[in-house]
Amino acid sequence: MRFTNSYKDKIKEYVEKNNLTYTIDTMGCQMNENDSNKYAGILESMGFKKQLDEKEANLILFNTCCVRENAENTLFGRLGFLKNRRIKEKNVFIVVVGCMTQQKHILDKIKVSYPFVDIVLGTSAMSIFPQKLYDAILNHKKSIEYIEVGNEIEEDVPIIYDDKYKASVSIIYGCNNFCSYCIVPYVRGRERSRKPEDIINDIINLAKKGYKEIMLLGQNVNSYGNDFKDKKYTFAMLLKDIEKIEGIEIIRFMSPHPKDFSDDVIEVIKNSKKIARQIHLPLQSGSTHILKEMNRKYTKEQYLDLVEKLKTIEGISFSTDIIVGFPNESEEDFLETLDVVEKVGFDQIYMFIYSKRVGTKAAKIEDKIDANIKVERLERLKKLYEEMLPKLNERMIGKEYTVLVEGKSKNNKELYTGRTSQNKVVIFKANEEDIGKIRKIKIESEHLWYLKGKKV
Repeated sequence: MRFTNSYKDKIKEYVEKNNLTYTIDTMGCQMNENDSNKYAGILESMGFKKQLDEKEANLILFNTCCVRENAENTLFGRLGFLKNRRIKEKNVFIVVVGCMTQQKHILDKIKVSYPFVDIVLGTSAMSIFPQKLYDAILNHKKSIEYIEVGNEIEEDVPIIYDDKYKASVSIIYGCNNFCSYCIVPYVRGRERSRKPEDIINDIINLAKKGYKEIMLLGQNVNSYGNDFKDKKYTFAMLLKDIEKIEGIEIIRFMSPHPKDFSDDVIEVIKNSKKIARQIHLPLQSGSTHILKEMNRKYTKEQYLDLVEKLKTIEGISFSTDIIVGFPNESEEDFLETLDVVEKVGFDQIYMFIYSKRVGTKAAKIEDKIDANIKVERLERLKKLYEEMLPKLNERMIGKEYTVLVEGKSKNNKELYTGRTSQNKVVIFKANEEDIGKIRKIKIESEHLWYLKGKKV
């Protein structure tokens, strides 16, 4: 489905006459970040200008996440804070979109407790956003409604990136895995792959605009193409085709599912000069028992076997997600997780305490683990990771890496920053003309969360 905006001209005169501005608060994953870039594109095509200060913005859009409970608390707190301003000021509008609004109990709560919100839309409703915005601003009509996740993919949505050299491109939407703790399949729908020609065209256009690095996004990128009925076109084939695009220097992707990481993808990475040597490989737990309860469809041993295969790729590094305190996780189960962490040597770990999500299978399990035990386990995991990290960093000292110079360091304006192929932050001396260019950097020292190097 091709995105159209027949309301753009109808509303643009009013928006520009009143100097209306917008701000977007994005919660959650990089898929949400990508969606926020599209909402920004839609809003600016209708005459809105970006405003960094929420207190000064006319339209405040919340792009929500429902993976963890604290996101809900954050949203409702923010909405409550905006109530007086929304009621008192004429040209102030509040929009809530994203995964959280795909849950009916959240929608009902907004209707009852936050009726001043102007627009609430789910994950598959971007195409009707211009109409709803027109109705809210010019007709003072609110629209808080539940829309089922559809199978259509909206193409040609205008998109604006904050970064001039790095961009994300969604390649597949939805998820078929139904991990017992995860709400994503219910709010994002089943897997729908974009046509390869649409993805390739998007990336070619980004390359023409000067973008150097592309992040391919999906809940499960290595399921890409499984839903194609007329031909067999795989994730490995897509990577090969993107490799050919002139101007693109770095290709990253996330997230792959361990159970679907095929040998052909490993071979493509091995032979590629552009695909980053960093794999985000979600573990969730190192216990085969807990993995079965999570419905992850792989064992501890299978995960470690895959890691060994991937380690045949020169310079490869790993990041992962780990859930601590899944219902009834025993001390032995947790020790299995620590064992995997020690064996793999993750350069980055995104670690969380289990958060019960309404509507998931795991939410029905009676959890007998004390909350303090969960916190203590998280601290032990964090301690182990931080003890291992310096040794992982030290392996890079003395070696040279190609780095996209992203700009000046936030903490030291005399230095510049970028990321190695392994996604390690590195700071170094450079010049303004280096920004947006690929430079060789030799690593000189490690500082736990970043590396220091020099231009070669």
